[in-house]
Amino acid sequence: MKAKKIIGTILCAAMAITALTGCSAGSGKNKVGVSMPTKDLQRWNQDGDNMKKELEAAGYEVDLQYANNDVATQLSQVENMINSGCKVLVIAAIEGSSLGTALDKAAAKKIPVIAYDRLLMDNANVDYYATFDNYMVGTIQGQYVVDTLDLENAAGPFNIEFTAGDPGDNNAGFFFNGAYDVLKPYIESGKLNIVSGESTFEQVATPSWKTETAQARAENILSSNYADGTNVDVWLCSNDSTALGVENALAANYTGSYPIITGQDCDIANVKNMLQGKQSMSVFKDTRTLASQVVKMVTQILNGQTVEVNDTTTYDNGKKVVPSYLCSPVFADAGNYQKILIDSGYYTADQLA
Repeated sequence: MKAKKIIGTILCAAMAITALTGCSAGSGKNKVGVSMPTKDLQRWNQDGDNMKKELEAAGYEVDLQYANNDVATQLSQVENMINSGCKVLVIAAIEGSSLGTALDKAAAKKIPVIAYDRLLMDNANVDYYATFDNYMVGTIQGQYVVDTLDLENAAGPFNIEFTAGDPGDNNAGFFFNGAYDVLKPYIESGKLNIVSGESTFEQVATPSWKTETAQARAENILSSNYADGTNVDVWLCSNDSTALGVENALAANYTGSYPIITGQDCDIANVKNMLQGKQSMSVFKDTRTLASQVVKMVTQILNGQTVEVNDTTTYDNGKKVVPSYLCSPVFADAGNYQKILIDSGYYTADQLA
């Protein structure tokens, strides 16, 4: 009888500890849900792998899901994470305004939400945002064009076209605006000429960041505006998947001087193109840095500590300004890729061969 009382006391104590720590029964670990939009783009595979590895190394159980670029699938996956006992959610949304019902359910269960590299829009139940300085991504691209063409001193005019990102991705506007703001004085002075006339984000956006969509639009621009031998001097692309589409179009439909082409993410195919002279640069966002920061934020949340942020004014999701942590991007090109991409361990030389 005495032994039964002792066992009962131990069980009650264990249950109390579990309730206090939020640990799931049996595993002894806090469970973190990580929702990624798709496996179709290299960067999201890397982001998901980095996040899972870092969280598991920190002692967490991880539910990592990819939604195949389908909003309904992502909504279902996030709701399953909520129902399965996740204590924190890290979400890279396919479409920023699409997960409102899931965010409401997370709030009802007091589950904090970190928006990962894409701001979750139109809902107050977003606790933190971890990303890179997205406006800076654009300014790096724009400044690269200014410096490479020496726009301060060159006579010009130079012809430029723009290919931006997904209208459903809040970051896409920051990327485009950052680049356009740098180049706007040269456009207004006539030193840069947009031959197609397509200069607004809505005109140059690429749904879902799809390579094929960017390629089709670029082919149309080339056939309509450059078939007579006119040179396109710059094609400012917001990321690597859209840059790849433009590069494919140029290979099939263009005979003029090869343009400066920007990108973002340093995808393997694009880095190879940089080394072959088919792409000029790509903004490098070391997702290992971002993953480490998110793990730190998760730990701070679960330990009841103050969560580290460095921006509390920029990212308004339509319902609140979301406290954010912004990592700094850099650019890579054929001149510095060895140091930035290989020496840092992000890629091996064999991967880029």
